[in-house]
Amino acid sequence: MSERQLPDPLDSQLQSPSSPREDMIACVMALEAALLPCLPARELQAIDRSPNPSHQIDVERHARDFMDAAKKLQLYFIGLQREEQPTKAETLRKEIAMLEEELKLKNEIIKKQEMLIEGWRKELEDQLDKHTIELERV
Repeated sequence: MSERQLPDPLDSQLQSPSSPREDMIACVMALEAALLPCLPARELQAIDRSPNPSHQIDVERHARDFMDAAKKLQLYFIGLQREEQPTKAETLRKEIAMLEEELKLKNEIIKKQEMLIEGWRKELEDQLDKHTIELERV
């Protein structure tokens, strides 16, 4: 098997910030680079059974490369999950903002209801005065 050492895009991705799309492409390329030597499965099986120690080393190296790429990809996805999850402080800020908005709405509703009650009170006082005047006439 031929030796192909590709620069690991995951290592460079961990060092420099780039877009999530570029990160994903780099991860897929790293995984593909690790998988490509494994594609001819029959050949690898034959090499695996071969008594020649250099063939066995190739199989082990490809398996190790694949596992390294899989681990890096897994770490990348875990990192993406963590980025998407807001911090506790952000969650609390959002919750506080929602509660403040709810409080503001409820205060407005209370003011409207107080105005309605005040209007009803005035109407009742007017009716009471009207009835009192009517009773005084009689």
